[in-house]
Amino acid sequence: MNVSEVIEKRKSIRKFKQGDILPEHLKLILKAAQLSPSASNMQPYHFIIVKDPEIKKQLGKFAAHQRFIADAAIIIVGLGDLEREKWYKVDLAIAFQQMILQATELGYGSIWIGAFDEKKIKTLLKIPDRFEVIALLPIGIADQDPPARPRKSQKELFSLNEYGIPLG
Repeated sequence: MNVSEVIEKRKSIRKFKQGDILPEHLKLILKAAQLSPSASNMQPYHFIIVKDPEIKKQLGKFAAHQRFIADAAIIIVGLGDLEREKWYKVDLAIAFQQMILQATELGYGSIWIGAFDEKKIKTLLKIPDRFEVIALLPIGIADQDPPARPRKSQKELFSLNEYGIPLG
């Protein structure tokens, strides 16, 4: 599968089958984050890989009751380092996207979770104050293949040289 195919195949998965991520696949997914670009190569993030079923259940409860995330093989909790630099949220988003694309290529499903009670998650996972919980990334074996969601047209998304000038 090439990059374009992976990008087209990626979907937000809200239903997971029971089953683990192969250890060699997990290494590739984490390597994708490790290799992601960041401002001044600061890598201002940290990731907690949650496999424990009870902790995953708690994360589902704290994630606006999106309990389905506990069914994923893992939940990656993405932390931004507040002491590093101002681009930590963008840098973490890039790392998450690289993990999402790698997981998709390997045949796994995932979903970006941004609704959660940060304070409860920080307490549960013993996260130091210097970190902000940016997002959760459940990854596992997809138990659904939802249709592609509609996208804005390129005319709506892109301008040439200045705002409002059609690209082509």
